[in-house]
Amino acid sequence: MFSDQYFDRFVLPEDLRAALKKCRSVAYIETQDELDELIFGPTHTSRYDVVYTLPGRGTVKEAEVIRCKNGAVVNFMEDYMRRRDPNSMAVSDDLPSDKPRFQDRFGYEFSKLRQETMDWFSTQQVILLPFKAGDDQYGYPSLMVCPANAAFFALALANMQGFLPIVDIPEQYTPRSIIYVAPPFRHTHFEGKQVVVHNRSESLHEVFSYNLYPGPSAKKGVFSVLLDIGEQEGWVCCHASAAMVETPYENETVFMHEGASGGGKSEMLEDFKREADDRLLLGTHVVTGEKYYLSLSESCKIHPIADDMALCQTHYQDPESGKLMIMDAEAGWFLRMDSMQAYGNNPMYEKICIHPPRPLLFFNMDAVPGSTCLIWEHVMDSTGQPCTNPRVIIPRDMVENIAPDQPQEVSVRSFGVRMPPSTAADPNYGVMGMLHVIPPALAWLWRLVAPRGFKNPSIVDGGGSMKSEGVGSYWPFATGKKVTQANLLLRQLLATPNTLNVLIPNQHIGAYNIGFMSEWISREYLARRNGVIRAKHLTPSRCPLFGYALLDMKLDNQYVRQTFLRPETQSKLGEAGYDAGAKILVDFFKEEIKQFLADDLDPLGRQIIECCLNDGTLEDYLALTPLHLK
Repeated sequence: MFSDQYFDRFVLPEDLRAALKKCRSVAYIETQDELDELIFGPTHTSRYDVVYTLPGRGTVKEAEVIRCKNGAVVNFMEDYMRRRDPNSMAVSDDLPSDKPRFQDRFGYEFSKLRQETMDWFSTQQVILLPFKAGDDQYGYPSLMVCPANAAFFALALANMQGFLPIVDIPEQYTPRSIIYVAPPFRHTHFEGKQVVVHNRSESLHEVFSYNLYPGPSAKKGVFSVLLDIGEQEGWVCCHASAAMVETPYENETVFMHEGASGGGKSEMLEDFKREADDRLLLGTHVVTGEKYYLSLSESCKIHPIADDMALCQTHYQDPESGKLMIMDAEAGWFLRMDSMQAYGNNPMYEKICIHPPRPLLFFNMDAVPGSTCLIWEHVMDSTGQPCTNPRVIIPRDMVENIAPDQPQEVSVRSFGVRMPPSTAADPNYGVMGMLHVIPPALAWLWRLVAPRGFKNPSIVDGGGSMKSEGVGSYWPFATGKKVTQANLLLRQLLATPNTLNVLIPNQHIGAYNIGFMSEWISREYLARRNGVIRAKHLTPSRCPLFGYALLDMKLDNQYVRQTFLRPETQSKLGEAGYDAGAKILVDFFKEEIKQFLADDLDPLGRQIIECCLNDGTLEDYLALTPLHLK
């Protein structure tokens, strides 16, 4: 395993090459089994501590890796390290960017820290892991440089992005991106905070990960790389899940669901959660406690396509179809398991995780050596409460009914938003109906703002207030300029007029607690209609930002109550409560979109933003970007 015969195949930055020539050893991975075993340290122990020595400060234990029957469990010692810090990014280059610059944030040139990082690597045992960023066929050659005692991090990346066995790399392997993992610098330079530094050029995107939680680097860092390359090549990597949905009558409709973190992307790939009597709990009234149900004898079959990152590269697109074409950007999915509270919550993932065909990698789970890691047993935070961000990486080839790994044509493009409860007595912005149809202009505005919404569980600052995740909901991972991404998204929406754009709330509709049932019901409704809603079923929403509301929604000869479709009809909300909540949302939109009024904004984009700032009607938005309804 430890060898130098491959080193000269890598075309590397000179400082990295020099550091690796001095390091104690370089590990090259030949097989998945080899990498699975490497994470337990040189003695292949059942519990391996990831420990670093800090100059003048002794040792610090970052994490422990526990060997279980069904894989390895990684637990971090600090609550803070169990979630992605949304403020971890800094940009160190001079290319155009709206993100914080390293020098501005930390007060010195990154070149100094870069040299210190290389000096540190020169004293380590190192893993070099080649992989492709993006899909297998069109992906970009990349490389991870990782200390051997943090091999679990290399395994996390390999399971999410795939890796190239060292024997398969070409004679000249030139990485388009490199991820450097240097954990001790979190303590020595950044006061314990997660920091990920991006250094870009036209031919290389470097990601310096100064922490061991894989979210901001092995996961979202690769997303950053793809967004950067897309800026240069004129395409977008969407923050989205996608599924081919097959009705009981064998019709197939492809859905792509976008949204800020916690907006329902993973849930789009899940089947209904049914009650013990097989009914669907549509919603529970937060004031009266009344429950409303639907009965659905047979539901659609879900063929997952992507969980979080959907490539929309230009060579996928067919201009004749007028629909968006997508492909999964990942080889494995970093799935959050906070909704798993007991056995039976999700039989598909339970089966995969308990009896996987090869070992899995779990994070923030309660486990002991030799046990079976159970995805509903989450590690406790220091507060005594279960961690809200338990994770497992599931390779996509383990997912049942997975769709073919090839470009897919999207019929329905939905955007999900976490909504708080809203009543007349306590109005809030949770006044979106179960399903809204919107023209491209409004679809674009929602992606510019991308509200993070109510109680997001997956990041450090997931409170109840509304915040913008911005520009397609992937702005936290982008390294360039907001206006550049805004222009790319607008052109993409205009080029795909035959893909239906819709809005779907989750958690609450007015005074009803609905969880993700709105998403599953809407998916079922649209799939049975091949992604088409006729004009006779629509009426302009009371709030123009919601486009059209549904007049009726019928499934298996049952009508969904009007109170779920048009929340202003709820007795505990009413029109006054609705308008007060809608104003919160409209004001938030106006505040967020002003920043896009730059000189290089697309002229049509400027008209759309000014329409919103001037309280435009649905007809005004339709005049800018027509919506052709049957």
